[in-house]
Amino acid sequence: MRVRSLAGRRRGFTLIELMIVVAIIGILAATGIANFRQFQTRSKLVEARGNLKAMATAENAYYAEQGAYLAAAATPAGAPSPVKQAWAGGGAASFDTIGFIPEGSLFFQYAIDINGTATDFTAAALGDLDGDGIFSDFAYVHPVPGATSGSASSLALACLGGGVIDPAQPLGVFNVVGPCAAVDGRSEF
Repeated sequence: MRVRSLAGRRRGFTLIELMIVVAIIGILAATGIANFRQFQTRSKLVEARGNLKAMATAENAYYAEQGAYLAAAATPAGAPSPVKQAWAGGGAASFDTIGFIPEGSLFFQYAIDINGTATDFTAAALGDLDGDGIFSDFAYVHPVPGATSGSASSLALACLGGGVIDPAQPLGVFNVVGPCAAVDGRSEF
C-alpha cells in the first residue's frame, strides 16, 4: 500500500477563496473611488470662496474711489459645467474695471449685482461641479447699513431676502462668503 505524503501534494487557493478576495478588493476600491470623487468635488469649492472674497475686496476698493459699486454680468458666459471654462464674455470688462481678474480657467460662473442706487452689492458664484444639474451657489452680500436684504443676483441665487446661510442666524449673515442655501456647499455632495 502506498502512502501519499502531504508534502508531495500541491495546494493552492480554491476558486471560492479567490472570489472572496476579489470581492473584498472590489468593495474597497468602490468605497475609495467614491470618497476620492467627493473629496475632489469639495476641493473645487475653494475656488468660489477665494474669488468671491477677492471680488468683494475689489468692489470695496472701487467704491472708495468712485463712490458707487459696479455691476458685472455672469462670467464666463454660458451655463456652468463640471469642465473648467476660460474667463471670457459676459461681464469680463466690468470685472476688469473693478480690478478683478482671476487666474486661469474656472469651475464657477461669477456675477455682481447692485441695487438701484449702487450702494450695495451681491457677488455671486454658481457652479455645477459634479455635472448632475444641481448647482452650488455661493455669495457675498454687502447691504446698505441697516438694510435687511441684499440685492437680487443675475445668477438667480437664493440669497435674495437675506445674507448667506448660517444656521445660527435665521436671516443669514452679511459681508461674509458662504452658501446661499442649506443644500449648497459641503452638504450637497
